[in-house]
Amino acid sequence: MPTESGPPHSHEPGFIIKPSSRIAKTVMNAPLQQSTNADPSEVQKFSDLAHRWWDPNSEFKPLHEINPLRLHWIDQTISLNGKKVIDIGCGGGILSESMAAQGAEVTGIDLSDKALSVARLHLLETGAKVDYRHIAAETMAAEHPGNFDAVTCLEMLEHVPDPQQTITACAQLVKPGGDVFLSTLNRNPKAYLFAIIGAEYVLNMLPKGTHDYAKFIKPAELIRMARNAGLDLVSMIGMSYNPLTKVYSLGDDTSVNYMVHLRRGA
Repeated sequence: MPTESGPPHSHEPGFIIKPSSRIAKTVMNAPLQQSTNADPSEVQKFSDLAHRWWDPNSEFKPLHEINPLRLHWIDQTISLNGKKVIDIGCGGGILSESMAAQGAEVTGIDLSDKALSVARLHLLETGAKVDYRHIAAETMAAEHPGNFDAVTCLEMLEHVPDPQQTITACAQLVKPGGDVFLSTLNRNPKAYLFAIIGAEYVLNMLPKGTHDYAKFIKPAELIRMARNAGLDLVSMIGMSYNPLTKVYSLGDDTSVNYMVHLRRGA
């Protein structure tokens, strides 16, 4: 299996900083493909579990547990209050609702009708305000280019046929100078052991078949796709899980799960 060298670590704990040395060649004005960038089996996989989205002890327990960490990192980075944000692949709305609670004006989009129905029902329970839409990221980008202060697309890139297309849509949706947050899984033996063997087969944290190792993305690959879309890397942070304490934490270990903060050129 391949190993990951990736970008160099900075001296600041928890972050990898690699500003672009030159303006990335942008494809911001390139037309997006007309076909929907989605795998029907992946959409169906999460639709079948949609009714359990807000059960903190369900298959979505890991999402509930990592959400506060992700939310805090995003909010600490850009201050969500008053920001216009779009959450791509919002599912049942765990991140979307929490960003709205921080004062952001949130639009959540997904291709699963069942997941969106659950998200809308949950709004009735909490009174939160999120605009949920059944629409592809590429279609949304064509209709509302440069309309958002920030874009989040977490735990989705490893589930689409063409992550480059999704990242390009993210770049087109955000305003010049705006921020994009992506998260995915690294591709190396450790990630296979922890994210698939460990999480799906040993610890039963996720349903078997949740992830396809071939779709995992190395940080260097993700950064290259981001630059192709006209986005520059600001920072990167890893997320780790301790099976003994059953606690997630953010840090400088990007070997399994990682998030990146990108910015569109002004």
